[in-house]
Amino acid sequence: MTAGQIAAPSYLGFQGEELWWIEPRPQEDGRSALMRRRRPDADAETVLPGPWNIRSRVIEYGGRPWATAADDLGVLVVFVNFPDQRLYLYRPDTEGAGPQPLTPVSPVGGGLRWAEPEVDLARGAVRCVLEEFTGEGPSDVRRLIAQVPLDGSAAEDRGAVRELSDDRHRFVSGARVSPDGSRAVWLAWDHPHMPWDAAELKIAEVGDDGRLHHARALLGGPGDPVAQAEWAVDGTLLAACERTGWWNLHRVDPETGAARIPHRAAEEFAGSQRLGLRWFAPLADGRIAVLHGRGAQRLAVLDPAADDLVDVPGDRTEWLPHLAVSGTRIAGVAAGRETSYEVVEVDAGAHAAGTVGQPTTDTTGHPTTHTAGRLTLRVAGHRHQVPVDASYLPEPIARVFNGPDGQEVHAHLYAPRHPDHTTGRSPDDGPAPYVVWAHGGPSLRAPLSPNLEIAYFTSRGIGVADVNYGGTPGYGREYRERLREQWGVVDVADCAAVARELIDEGVADRDRLAIRGGSAGGFTAAASLITTDVYACATMLYPVLDLEAVATGGSHDFESHHLESLIGPNSADAAARYRDRSPAAHPQNIKVPFLLLQGADDPVSPPAQSRAFLAGASAVPHAYRLFEGEGHGFRRRDTMVAALEAELSFYGQVFGFTPPDVPVLDLSSAGRPR
Repeated sequence: MTAGQIAAPSYLGFQGEELWWIEPRPQEDGRSALMRRRRPDADAETVLPGPWNIRSRVIEYGGRPWATAADDLGVLVVFVNFPDQRLYLYRPDTEGAGPQPLTPVSPVGGGLRWAEPEVDLARGAVRCVLEEFTGEGPSDVRRLIAQVPLDGSAAEDRGAVRELSDDRHRFVSGARVSPDGSRAVWLAWDHPHMPWDAAELKIAEVGDDGRLHHARALLGGPGDPVAQAEWAVDGTLLAACERTGWWNLHRVDPETGAARIPHRAAEEFAGSQRLGLRWFAPLADGRIAVLHGRGAQRLAVLDPAADDLVDVPGDRTEWLPHLAVSGTRIAGVAAGRETSYEVVEVDAGAHAAGTVGQPTTDTTGHPTTHTAGRLTLRVAGHRHQVPVDASYLPEPIARVFNGPDGQEVHAHLYAPRHPDHTTGRSPDDGPAPYVVWAHGGPSLRAPLSPNLEIAYFTSRGIGVADVNYGGTPGYGREYRERLREQWGVVDVADCAAVARELIDEGVADRDRLAIRGGSAGGFTAAASLITTDVYACATMLYPVLDLEAVATGGSHDFESHHLESLIGPNSADAAARYRDRSPAAHPQNIKVPFLLLQGADDPVSPPAQSRAFLAGASAVPHAYRLFEGEGHGFRRRDTMVAALEAELSFYGQVFGFTPPDVPVLDLSSAGRPR
């Protein structure tokens, strides 16, 4: 249900002076490419050509799919190849040497899958999270920490894979080994919980063979989750916990689990963990690179000894949790109000207090560096490129709306913007049509940064209100807990409150108002049509539609019990609630047109849910597009283009205008897949 992640770089890491990361390639059938920048003054290069696709399917959303090391022969990289989910070893600087498989293919269910690799040269192995299917069902699976030989001896032999931990927990994250190699920590959690509700921090001794002995819970658990843990270079342990009502950093005693807060603040220093997300990273000099904030997070350097938090200067107001450090160098993925997500690097060496300096520019006028004293930020890769004139791009505004019972509702407003129509209203100077966007997750957050998908509509006279409804992380535990057992209620009411306030302000046109969402946001859109009369139409992308099917094994394992926190315990007493909230149970209640876009290979929201929903909603005009080769979330450029054009044609037909240069969508009530 967490599709809708931004097409941005991810999973950064250093190898000596080199910086590596994953980069999305929609133009190459949606593959994920591994990138390498050898020196700070060098250009980035693609490590492997297509069709190599560096991406893990562990828990379906994956995690960090690569790791590097250097030995006497040079740099080596271990990576997960998406089509077969095998681990491969590759030496990019060895001429004629192609990737060599390290793990076998299993014919059972979803096979063997790997994530969070860490190369252990001393043991001649790579340590990973292993997801192993034991049957054909989505929940016939075990997960543990395992070790794979680098010599290829496990390429055809599952028995050569050494299991380092037991499989008593349903889910585990990658192990972090202490600087002296004696201990390791990792996160673990079990059904029916999600990690942001119940992840506990485990600690164990590391044996000579790499196995994890005498594992015990150190911190966290249900109601007291841990989002991330890291060893500092001096052997102390840092963890992000939510005990204060916010994700704050704690320094943890690895013997007793006693925790103290080096910098207490009513803001978030972490977020909703899955696998491989990194909000903080200890530096070599004892300071900590951290992301922090309410809603949007930005990068800072924390000196815990002095309780001194220094923000990295510049206009980057949105950072993704993919921090990497080497010494006092920090790399991350950041965007600003006018700059999309780029790979950036910060030199945090011996910075001095100072005022924010003016940005420097390269020969094209693109800002490359901001300084404050000796704290500097530089663009390192995936440089921001806008293929259209800036006068067509919307100017995002952060708003707080009045929700039900006086609750705050956070949203970002994008008024229509076109160089020939700059008033933010429709050409006849009346209120503009608007689309309310409901983000996926529902444990994700809509960022405040340039989004060409949003600009596609705002440049054509359609405004967008991107709503961070109750349940969205980033605004404290109380705001996030508003969605507990209230999914389909709070999210629907918050989106409707934003829509009604825009109408009352004369910003939006009551008769030309839509709701749109993907994955969990698609559920919110569908539920909004069934339970409110606010919208003239809706667009649903790969939506969750049948809650009863999800609760009874109709989805993948990671989220198969997520509804117990979002709807309620899966019991006879809650059965009516599941039916009442499920769009699939009430398609006949929909009275306005809708568009449904779906990937044919979606394991999270299977097409079977959409087909059943369509059969019951055949009385209203609608269109259905099924895209072959796509899963949960669209990755291919041709799919993205076709989906946007279909959506624009749909709004044109409902709102009463004819968009130029796009195919006319067949909007009928036949309900047949097209």
